Amino acid sequence: MTERHVPAVAGTEPVAGPSRGVVYTETAQPREGGHGGASLPAIELSGVVKEFRARGEVIVAVAGIDLAIAEGEFFSLLGPSGCGKTTTMRMVAGFEEPTAGMIWLHGKDVIGVPPNKRDVNMVFQSYALFPHMNVFENVAFGLRRKAVAKPEITRRVGEMLEIVDLAGRGERRPRELSGGQQQRVALARALVNHPRALLLDEPLGALDLKLRQAMQVELKRIQREVGITFVYVTHDQGEALTMSDRIAVMNDGLIEHLGTPREIYEHPATRFVAGFIGTSNLISGEVARLDGDRAIIEISPEERIIVPVADRAVSQGSHLELTVRPEKIDLTTARPPGDGCALRGTVAEVVYLGTSTNFSVSTTAGSDMVVFQQNSASAADVAARGDSVWLSWQPEHSYPVG
Repeated sequence: MTERHVPAVAGTEPVAGPSRGVVYTETAQPREGGHGGASLPAIELSGVVKEFRARGEVIVAVAGIDLAIAEGEFFSLLGPSGCGKTTTMRMVAGFEEPTAGMIWLHGKDVIGVPPNKRDVNMVFQSYALFPHMNVFENVAFGLRRKAVAKPEITRRVGEMLEIVDLAGRGERRPRELSGGQQQRVALARALVNHPRALLLDEPLGALDLKLRQAMQVELKRIQREVGITFVYVTHDQGEALTMSDRIAVMNDGLIEHLGTPREIYEHPATRFVAGFIGTSNLISGEVARLDGDRAIIEISPEERIIVPVADRAVSQGSHLELTVRPEKIDLTTARPPGDGCALRGTVAEVVYLGTSTNFSVSTTAGSDMVVFQQNSASAADVAARGDSVWLSWQPEHSYPVG
């Protein structure tokens, strides 16, 4: 196994992984009895592994992760189907037990503790509302099971309906509500019991695009108002970037990158993360020379790619992979002035998207690149299909991966 260098992210440490070069583990805060009086994480996982047996084979769903989620944090587990994100959440909720490792909720070991004894609630993609009950009774259901006094039920349900913007709709049945309103009822029902953490498993997946985008903003608002920890599972990168304080990008049962939305988008740790988060141009080449802490890939006398490499070992002649985001690239018909990154290419496709125009360009470096150009009031058509163009960007927007 070849160990890869991954840049450090606050609160994380890159370590050698069991199935590929480097994965991220959280530098866990101490639990009760630990050092320094640090506050307890809301949720903490240490060395968590989950294996399933099917037809005589062992399937590793979660391959050993360490994670600490802070109190009041909006935290997302992001990744493609089968990466282990939902299995991880189900282990936190108590619906699955880990094959190995430990899970703590607010410092308490919860291995073997049933779901109804854990101070968390879970919201699923299917709202699971009781169709024969009105909105008020759906939200009050858990409180009635706990034998909470009627005046307290009325007060708490009323407060929660205000928070989710459903005040005055308590008498309606679920069938009389829109999909977004039903999802708000499900949220209110989960939050009215005042759990220490709320786990959300792709709760917006059944909504149409416009409503889903509106609900993303609403979820973040609700989370700020109630002030509890939200752990959100999604395969939708836009959802994770919009709502999260931090994101763990998972792949093949491991965390490949953990950080803030900006850190993950601007500085992806691996090729997988660069390709999965947003649109990214992946380029590779041989280092022709080093200029201080920058590597120079020379395509031709007029074309070059400059890559900052201060945090990794790179030598002349070594192979280097990098990523650059489409919105960081300028597209012009003449070679740009200066000595920044510059490539020639031919426009293969032009797609008008209203707010922006997307260009697909076949470059002389052998890679196909995508460029996003904002459609401002003064913008003119820069190039058409088949035109020869130049692509340029600042060296700091070349980010090495792998």
